[in-house]
Amino acid sequence: MIVENTGLDGLKSDLAYLDESAEKVGFIRWQWEYYRATYDYKIEFNNDAYYLRINTRAVEGKLERPDAVLAIEAVYMGRATFPHSLEYESEIPAPVMKTATSKLTELKELLEA
Repeated sequence: MIVENTGLDGLKSDLAYLDESAEKVGFIRWQWEYYRATYDYKIEFNNDAYYLRINTRAVEGKLERPDAVLAIEAVYMGRATFPHSLEYESEIPAPVMKTATSKLTELKELLEA
């Protein structure tokens, strides 16, 4: 599911600061290549794991440089499925969404500081 109205879409940050801010909130830069990166936050609830994922794209430079500028493109959430995939059509439980919203707000505040 795409998480709407996060206030993060379009925000820009250099890679070093985005990595630092995301790590403070609990996100991990998981997948990345020269021009794209995703940051994941795992939420466990009732024996299921949900991942809050932030997609970014380099708008200046490449990800191999800490001064590359990334723009946040989308925020979405999925339920982990066996063996290692995310399913994006499941309904997200309210407590999971509450945690996700809190983490997104924390990250937004750091990036806007």
